[in-house]
Amino acid sequence: MKTASIQFSPWDKAYDFSLGEVKAEVGDCVIVDTELGLELGKIIKISEAKSGAENKPVVRRASYDDVSRLADQERKDEAINFCREMIAKNNLEMKLVDVHFSYTGNRMNFAFISDGRVDFRTLVKDLAARFNANIRLTQIGTRDEARVTGDCGPCGRGLCCREFLSDFSSITSEMAEAQQVVHRGSERISGMCGRLMCCLSYEYVGYKEMAGELPPIGTKVNIDGMRGTVVGHHILKQTLDVKINPEKGDERPVVIEVDPNRNKKKDCPKKSNFKRDEFDFDTSFSNRDSSREVQERREEKPASEGRNNNRNRNRRRRKQK
Repeated sequence: MKTASIQFSPWDKAYDFSLGEVKAEVGDCVIVDTELGLELGKIIKISEAKSGAENKPVVRRASYDDVSRLADQERKDEAINFCREMIAKNNLEMKLVDVHFSYTGNRMNFAFISDGRVDFRTLVKDLAARFNANIRLTQIGTRDEARVTGDCGPCGRGLCCREFLSDFSSITSEMAEAQQVVHRGSERISGMCGRLMCCLSYEYVGYKEMAGELPPIGTKVNIDGMRGTVVGHHILKQTLDVKINPEKGDERPVVIEVDPNRNKKKDCPKKSNFKRDEFDFDTSFSNRDSSREVQERREEKPASEGRNNNRNRNRRRRKQK
């Protein structure tokens, strides 16, 4: 036995119904039997039924005539405009978003957003007197509003919540920190609804795995015989920022970017295996040698090398003459 999660409006939650012998797929419209009567909804998910769960059955797949019975856009606009007039008349601090008509047409559900609680008892009476129907008002969040109204995201595409997202997962600041985008500011990582963008959850697991392959901040490492401390990560580049303390007290510490896998990529290109406090790798200083390395190379340079260069230079001059 399979269970279908059915949604009656874009901003309403999904309800579970038993498919039984009805053949339907995700995206199909079906007629279901609810506590308030027959209702038309859309299947957003199909899963195996849980043991012991008793769900109301799906009556049948919706036909063209069933869908035609639903209220058209002109009737919805009329209801929304009248409701907004009554909201302004009663000075209610609420914003009307959408209205949903039931399959039988005797029930109307108005969706609105508000910062706090609203006493809309007078509004319900005005709406019931005008439309002669069972009136219900549902307070929704800003995410649901964005799903209903639609918009264009910062990426240039349509909003994910309107295109394919069926459930809103919890988006936390930890996801933004793991992907190193907090420094961009809250406006750059917030969606059209004012909340953190849903797409922050798409690559969160991948960033966590890549960050786990790098040593934690504060790890002591060795770089060309110099002792340093990891002070930052570049997760996508898989490099580290290492702080090297100066040998003399009057000098400033230096922070350099280091690739811990530079010498291991040939042997192990997919995954690095290194342990805490056991680093011993070379690094480049942006094609610039440190002053200590330059001094060591000068001291190691043999004295006879300079004389040989002078002799070779004199020989070339004689040949030219």
